[in-house]
Amino acid sequence: MSMQGGSNVMKTGVSTATIKCRFCKMPLRRTFVDLGMSPLCESYVTAENLNKVEHFYPLHAFVCEHCWLVQLDEYVSASDIFTEYAYFSSYAESWVEHARRYALQMIDRLKLTPQSQVVELASNDGYLLQHFVKLGIPSLGIEPAANVAKVAIERGIPTDVLFFGEKTARDLLAKGKSADLLLGNNVLAQVPDLNDFVRGMKILLKPHGVITMEFPHLQRLIEGNQFDTIYHEHFSYFSFIAADKIFSAHGLKLFDVEELSTHGGSLRIYGCHAERNDQPVLARASELKQRELDLGYTRPEVYSSFDERVKETKRKLLEFLIAAKRDGKSVVGYGAPGKGNTLLNYCGIRTDFVSYTVDKNPYKQGRYLPGTRIPILPPDTIADTRPDYVLILPWNFRDEIIAQNAYIRQWGGKFVVPIPEVTVLS
Repeated sequence: MSMQGGSNVMKTGVSTATIKCRFCKMPLRRTFVDLGMSPLCESYVTAENLNKVEHFYPLHAFVCEHCWLVQLDEYVSASDIFTEYAYFSSYAESWVEHARRYALQMIDRLKLTPQSQVVELASNDGYLLQHFVKLGIPSLGIEPAANVAKVAIERGIPTDVLFFGEKTARDLLAKGKSADLLLGNNVLAQVPDLNDFVRGMKILLKPHGVITMEFPHLQRLIEGNQFDTIYHEHFSYFSFIAADKIFSAHGLKLFDVEELSTHGGSLRIYGCHAERNDQPVLARASELKQRELDLGYTRPEVYSSFDERVKETKRKLLEFLIAAKRDGKSVVGYGAPGKGNTLLNYCGIRTDFVSYTVDKNPYKQGRYLPGTRIPILPPDTIADTRPDYVLILPWNFRDEIIAQNAYIRQWGGKFVVPIPEVTVLS
């Protein structure tokens, strides 16, 4: 319910005054979007736990009206989420190719040699560092999920099973490790203690080293109605303006940025030590910052209408599914990504609408989606059951998925993309 000046009260009736911004520590009062209650999106349910209780937590995002960081409260600790993790990056072929191109680009731009040191934060299963290792560039992964790190180590990617922050950085520095290139892809959003994390990067970075971080761009999230990318594992959602404030507060300068198509629209920011006078802020960074200012990303109005747009997307998706089921059509899912679990739980979609979903990842097969309990089966199940519609849950990989599964058109099957609004692709 809106109050004078646009402040909001949490819809559960609990005052938000005790929730504070994870960066600047100011009280969070303005709702960005409230997606109700949802389980952890990567906590897939085993068959033996089907009749056991699941924990649901508020999925209520706020925007800080002081630093403009969009964020969730930390309902569950990072160690509970990431110590064992179900996401393995290597199953997305286009993402692995993205990583390969990035490695070549960084080797060329930064003139990396066998005397350089690359460090990746949240290195997952080695999908990215493998490209540096193959080219003889010394590399180290920092990955908190032991089950995922094990795969990287088996591939010959040096990996430490650790959470990253100031202490880890100091420990690595004491062992003689520091970074010419310090990178993290889709990790910054997953860090509850941003200040500790960025302090650690400042410590680990060599005097003339470069940081690159990739994360979904808040502007694209809003413009593309990508509310399903909001889940408990993602604590923060960044504009360039907010990221610049955070890095600057810890003595790091964002001097360049690339706008990428990955994950529905991402940023790759480039940072260095603020005291480096030989590295000016490049035009792309200045222009993006000005664009966000012009679009209103330091004014509350740009954040105010998102919640209602999300509700309308939910209504349209449910209308499609209800009509399809009344016509006797069968609907299945493709993929079991975190974003899909946000979408399905928020919309209340269970096996009455989507019979099953499929996923390439053997870790997920035979389990059930959290909250909705939709079974996860191998991809060849689609050919066996010949559904009328395939709902693509990882819509950011839609082109790859459609190309790999074009055979469903043989029986008249159609693909459905839910974001930014439900679209049927013949």
